[in-house]
Amino acid sequence: MSDEAKPSGAQEQSPAILQMRGITKEFPGVKALDDVTLTVRPGEIHSICGENGAGKSTLMKVLSGVHPYGTYGGDVVFNGEVAQFRSIRDSEQAGIVIIHQELALIPELSIAENIFLGNEPAPRGRIRWDDVRVRAVELLARVGLDEDPSTKIKDIGVGKQQLVEIAKALSKNVQLLILDEPTAALNEDDSQHLLDLIKGLQGRGVSSIMISHKLNEIEQISDTITILRDGMTIETLDVTRGEVSEDRIIRGMVGRTLEHRFPERGPHPIGEVFFEVRDWTIRHPLASERLVAKSLHFTVRRGEIVGFAGLMGAGRTELAMSVFGRSYGEYVSGGIVKDGVPVELRTVSEAIQHGLAYVSEDRKSLGLNLIDDIKRSTVAAKLTKISRRAVVDSFRERAVAEDYRRQLRIKASSVDQGVSKLSGGNQQKVVLARWMFTEPDLLILDEPTRGIDVGAKTEIYGIIRELAEKGAGIVLISSELPELLGMSDRIYTLFEGRITDEFDIADADPETLMRSMTRSATPKDPR
Repeated sequence: MSDEAKPSGAQEQSPAILQMRGITKEFPGVKALDDVTLTVRPGEIHSICGENGAGKSTLMKVLSGVHPYGTYGGDVVFNGEVAQFRSIRDSEQAGIVIIHQELALIPELSIAENIFLGNEPAPRGRIRWDDVRVRAVELLARVGLDEDPSTKIKDIGVGKQQLVEIAKALSKNVQLLILDEPTAALNEDDSQHLLDLIKGLQGRGVSSIMISHKLNEIEQISDTITILRDGMTIETLDVTRGEVSEDRIIRGMVGRTLEHRFPERGPHPIGEVFFEVRDWTIRHPLASERLVAKSLHFTVRRGEIVGFAGLMGAGRTELAMSVFGRSYGEYVSGGIVKDGVPVELRTVSEAIQHGLAYVSEDRKSLGLNLIDDIKRSTVAAKLTKISRRAVVDSFRERAVAEDYRRQLRIKASSVDQGVSKLSGGNQQKVVLARWMFTEPDLLILDEPTRGIDVGAKTEIYGIIRELAEKGAGIVLISSELPELLGMSDRIYTLFEGRITDEFDIADADPETLMRSMTRSATPKDPR
């Protein structure tokens, strides 16, 4: 067996490429890291697990120089030498590249320009744009992204933007690749492609540190797993020795066992169809010859959770946004019927007035204003409910926000706290609170648990189930098939802008869904 192919257990005697010893990091009033240790071997894929707020991202910011040398306690030893990184540029020059959970791309620049930004091939100070394009094409092929390198970042979805970030990292001379939630924006097929890519880099001697809330992926790809909780190292597990299971990881992360990942379906009856989309066709906003939704037809019943499954590019988000006040694409044809009456939802305001709400897949760009506090974010979608003569009643605003903070168990010092300071799970709860405040009949949830930890996921699943039991119709879009299967009453599958199948939950399983997500078919008409 070659050194590249040996499992981590066979590499235990190898000198560590990275040792983080006794890392302590404090912010005003908070000890984010408390004597954390981490060891990564050459060619190893080492995963770090923990709930939001456990210290994972802070630890990686220490490693990469975002928190510079001198602002933390302990030592970072890389390739046998104590590192004194004072910036990301320092760590990159040493061979450490980090891809943050929050994408660092410039929307107005092209894919190629973003990949080589700050790292341009420029002999004699002049950028060689032909070389940039050629190398960009090669890198995009490696990450499986079929896009023209001249396409602007703002014109591709968040999932594809993540792949551009991976390509950007690969353009550098990387020895240790840090990936913070790399598959959070990807569907299962593209996630698997990325995991295979990381394995391929391992075969070429690149070590990786992976942070992810997708425990099945952690278990699949890792050689070693370190669990953090409350800023401390809880334990390090050797996957090759059979020490790992999802239950073991969860117990270490949350300090308890989560008996039921998804809430049980209650006895509440599902009502009649109250929302119907008929013959819905939408053009791409930039390429009028391209249809992103093709004669789609679907229904939602009161108290029902309807899942939408599809791979990247299937048109799920495009469909949801176009239905929600035509906020995406160019309308071609089709109609919407609510409570048996045709309705026109030509703007977001009209959609809200007719009882629709939409939780975006990109909560930081489209779901929240990050300079707002919790109370303002909670009421922003329907200020008329707390206003008199166009003046916001600040007492009612605070009372409403406090009520939702208690109801949804949003962890914050007060409703005056800025949403940018919250963990991903608590930010998502604020987004849910905003739309719950509008009292919607139909709530469209686009990747509602993306990038949040297992404990917060369980809480949000409970909120979704409770809303359905109170009679709301729920449209659930998710790239995680276990989530769709665990939460939905019915599931539609999409492929290339068409609905290929419809399943009652009793007839659905991952293999069946995947087959329908990867083939074209004549859409069923349930009318």
